[in-house]
Amino acid sequence: MRIKKTIEKVPGGMMVVPMLISATINTFFPQVFQIGGFVTEIMNNHNVFIGAFLVCMGAGMTYKSAPKALKIGAVTTLTKYAFAVALGILVDRFMGPSGLLGLSALAIVSAVSNTNGGLFAALTAEFGSKEEIGAISVLSINDGPFLTMIALGTAGIANIPFMELVGVIVPIIVGMILGNLDPDMRDFLTSGGSIMIPFMALAMGTRLNFGMILTAGPMGIVLGLITVGIGGALNIFSDRLTGGTGVAGAACSSTAGNAVGVPLAIAAVDPSLMEVATRATPYVAASMITSAICIPILTTYVYKRNLIKHPDWLSEKDRMLQETQAALHSDSPQTAQA
Repeated sequence: MRIKKTIEKVPGGMMVVPMLISATINTFFPQVFQIGGFVTEIMNNHNVFIGAFLVCMGAGMTYKSAPKALKIGAVTTLTKYAFAVALGILVDRFMGPSGLLGLSALAIVSAVSNTNGGLFAALTAEFGSKEEIGAISVLSINDGPFLTMIALGTAGIANIPFMELVGVIVPIIVGMILGNLDPDMRDFLTSGGSIMIPFMALAMGTRLNFGMILTAGPMGIVLGLITVGIGGALNIFSDRLTGGTGVAGAACSSTAGNAVGVPLAIAAVDPSLMEVATRATPYVAASMITSAICIPILTTYVYKRNLIKHPDWLSEKDRMLQETQAALHSDSPQTAQA
């Protein structure tokens, strides 16, 4: 059976297929993931896989590449955040607290500004460079309610969990140090990065429930399409405008799983928003699911367009494959005889 080749025919297949499988199981048979033992531990600890993955990918970064990773992260974060804030303010100004057909400013800013870090890491690992993967160290700042609080002018800004951000950066730094100290460690760790992707996807899928889309209705899907479509176009444009390939811009155009809890977190700070937050939560959840399905397709499209226009823009995986094939060809008997 050609399982791997079949999965890879799907855009971002190594991420999408396992994630959809676990999401389907979680929707119809959620008790499967609660049987205990290794099954429950694996499915409930996707952050462990992301942390290990970041160590592996950090090993492939050189000290010279770190500034580029920070630049990519800063550009994509600012663009995504600015669009979310601008759209949220416009809707609030002209549509009032009830929003656009039920989409309030709180729902829009929560969904559009927060990036699914695991999805970003997996897609940049498959289609991007080590610098693009490293951009997650900056992108992680928009994962949660704090930038949303700033955007909406609410209180609680002083409670930003700085150590949570440090916890995202540390695995990258550890991998980077190991990879720069020992080339053998770099080869060993970077080879394990791609193996983590389907495990991350399986665990992330347990946080998706297709019933969320039914609860939100069509406007929840619309919010996801706005995040991916309009937000994605702006993110790709700004990424390319500042010298990037557009892959990071596409990969960051999702709604994070943590974003589902953002409206209620905001309401905890400002209780007057509780009613709005309660209505906003299913919309954000629907946006999360919609974007998780669409973003791999968008990122694959951007990558393939890059190869048509710029054949030198290869992903790390493709570059390593080419180097391996070249090495094998140079060692073949025919080459040796020549």
